[in-house]
Amino acid sequence: MNQNKKPIAAIDKQVARQSFNKAANTYDDVAVLQREVGDRLLDRMSLVRLIPNTIIDIGCGTGDMTLKLLHAYKQAHVIGMDFAEQMLGKTRTKLTWREKILGRRLTLLCGDAEQLPIADQSADLIFSNLTLQWCNDLDATFAEFRRILKPGGLLMFSSLGPDTLKELRNSWHTIDNNLHVHPFIDMHHVGDALLRAQLADPVMDMEYFTLTFNDGFQLMRELKLLGAHNATVDRPHSLTGKSHMKHMLQAYERFRNDGKLPATYEVVYGHAWCPEQSRQPKSDTVNVNFKR
Repeated sequence: MNQNKKPIAAIDKQVARQSFNKAANTYDDVAVLQREVGDRLLDRMSLVRLIPNTIIDIGCGTGDMTLKLLHAYKQAHVIGMDFAEQMLGKTRTKLTWREKILGRRLTLLCGDAEQLPIADQSADLIFSNLTLQWCNDLDATFAEFRRILKPGGLLMFSSLGPDTLKELRNSWHTIDNNLHVHPFIDMHHVGDALLRAQLADPVMDMEYFTLTFNDGFQLMRELKLLGAHNATVDRPHSLTGKSHMKHMLQAYERFRNDGKLPATYEVVYGHAWCPEQSRQPKSDTVNVNFKR
């Protein structure tokens, strides 16, 4: 079990929040991967025998999955939570008249996954799509998740693994050793953090997605429109010179295939349960199932 709790690269939460606030009006135009992964995560719920009364969508963004959860679980109260208030504002604009009628079952809440403004044992289901990579302390985050889960409640999540944007990262490394692309957390370290939080029966697996672009500028533009560009504390704080950018884009060209530039995303899926009172872990030796 990995006891090193220091983040690989600390996120500047203020910078990340500002980026997502600025991206609220453009996010949906380019969030193809986010919607696809969210739909696959929701499909996995069909394999779980759970009828939740309270669902918390942590890192809900512009609310696509929040609204889908609202319609999939018609008896549940759904809380959509994000740390970027403009994302929540965008969610409100997407509500149909029918969803507004259902508004008594929908709450939008601004908050950080690492310090949840939610009472203990409030949720039957935590749903979190591509959010954990923006957390600095997985141990604290999963401890918060367990705190707000009811006994027998379920955590269902997706995140990004270290092969994400590997082509862009490798291209920058031909220019300098600065941190231009966020280093994402390995699936096995995420599993270790679930165990340290004493969440029960954790299961992890992953799959790769490849998005294609006409050129490197298109990729970087879409990352900006998503609000997902580099927000690490150790990122370069000066403007990238035209010469450096030109050489990085030239280095990226070696990955071109069939006329397109690829961008790899390693998507990690996981779920775990809040133990029933009689099922509290009795030792530090717990098995995690990893699938490929």
